[in-house]
Amino acid sequence: MTPPNQAARPGRSPQRAPETPSVLTGRDNRWLKDFRMALRGGLPTESGSVGVEGVRLVEEALRSTCRIEAVLFSQRLSLPVSQSGERHHTRLAPFLDRAELGFPVLRTTDRLFEGLADTEHPQGVAALVEPRTAASLDDLLSAGTKNAALLVILVGVQDPGNVGTILRTAAAFGATGAATCASGQSGTASPFSPKALRASAGAALHLPILAGMSLAILLMQLKLAGVHTFASSTRDISADESPALHPWQVDWREPVALLIGNEGAGLPEELERSAEVRVRIPMASGVDRFAVTHKVDSLNAAAAAAVLLYEAARQRKLLTGSGASP
Repeated sequence: MTPPNQAARPGRSPQRAPETPSVLTGRDNRWLKDFRMALRGGLPTESGSVGVEGVRLVEEALRSTCRIEAVLFSQRLSLPVSQSGERHHTRLAPFLDRAELGFPVLRTTDRLFEGLADTEHPQGVAALVEPRTAASLDDLLSAGTKNAALLVILVGVQDPGNVGTILRTAAAFGATGAATCASGQSGTASPFSPKALRASAGAALHLPILAGMSLAILLMQLKLAGVHTFASSTRDISADESPALHPWQVDWREPVALLIGNEGAGLPEELERSAEVRVRIPMASGVDRFAVTHKVDSLNAAAAAAVLLYEAARQRKLLTGSGASP
């Protein structure tokens, strides 16, 4: 039976045929160029693949429904296998040792692998993966489970570490999809850059993501689809505005899109005003020296997303374990 992540996709060019697993020793080899572009360069390859590095991320990619273009191990020619990327083959063997694989498993020298890796101390294993992107809002909404849609919209979140952390949190608390948009002042970091993928712990490969759509068009489509928009708010509300609600004062059980803004500036004011609900996380009362010195009046974007998504999961009864709230 063909693994789910090798299913052919309409409109995509066929995968390159598996090659003999000899050691690639030429810096200009086409495969090594692709891995270097995707990992160190942080750019998609000509075929649209992104690079994942490290045994955990490669394992997540192989478990996902993403199409795998190739897997690469480093190999120390004069040293034991225990000191090369090849040592991870045993862990990944259930996904790799199949006659029907539609992608090549490649080897290169440890020195060449270090030259294409993005991490300071590479583990010697990487993969080229076609991410699970959504072409339209309809794709996000149809990717949901039996629960109502719970989408996370990242607006101008510039730090790839924050982007990855938010996506990891979203997947953990039952979000059904995500979208990345520019805020007008700043763009959102790619969820498929090496740093974002590492911060997401592979969640970006499992969660359907819509990237690059105009924010105005997305908001209009959300409204037409009956998806409520909740804006994470950090700014003071003027007297003529309706007050922001606490996370537990809103109904997260309906189809919801949670808007998360830029790390420093938050969401644009006009975007907050246009959202159906503004949600503000209350802070601890009282004043201490740290709060006065550092102006602790709001949370980091990723931390705020975690608090809000936890409340959504709690209301939707998605939390598991003996300590979960009813």
